[in-house]
Amino acid sequence: MPITYYNSPVGILRITEDDGYVTSVHFMDEAIEADEPSTAVLKMAVQQLDEYFEGKRKEFDFAFRQSGSGFQQDVWQCLLTIGYGKTISYLQQSKLMKNPLAIRAIASANGKNHMAIVVPCHRVIGSDGSLTGYAGGMWRKKWLLEHEARVMGSGQTSLF
Repeated sequence: MPITYYNSPVGILRITEDDGYVTSVHFMDEAIEADEPSTAVLKMAVQQLDEYFEGKRKEFDFAFRQSGSGFQQDVWQCLLTIGYGKTISYLQQSKLMKNPLAIRAIASANGKNHMAIVVPCHRVIGSDGSLTGYAGGMWRKKWLLEHEARVMGSGQTSLF
């Protein structure tokens, strides 16, 4: 399974590929040296992440997939509908999924997302507007939301 390490403004990202698809984009907390991607798919992922961090890309279109239950896939698909620079609450996400009683299950599935930034779970916040849990760390969630708000020219992120 090809792997590359990408040096981003929010730390090193470990990007994995399997069978022509990016299968994960994970934040790394340990110091690992970035390297050159070894496959066309990994090169495209790195290029698009560069464009995202430069403020030139709002959606990713490289080939990716992640393994998970049908419910998790539905949750992650819903995340892809959140507009760049926008946020929604877990409650709003549960309503979008027509499953308003599944807030905790949806939050848990968000936490199991293996495609950081690409599948934008960082855009889901608490109903009171607070930045709630993020597997990559709260400082990264805050940075990503502020980055998108800057690119959009809005002082702060707004609701979906």
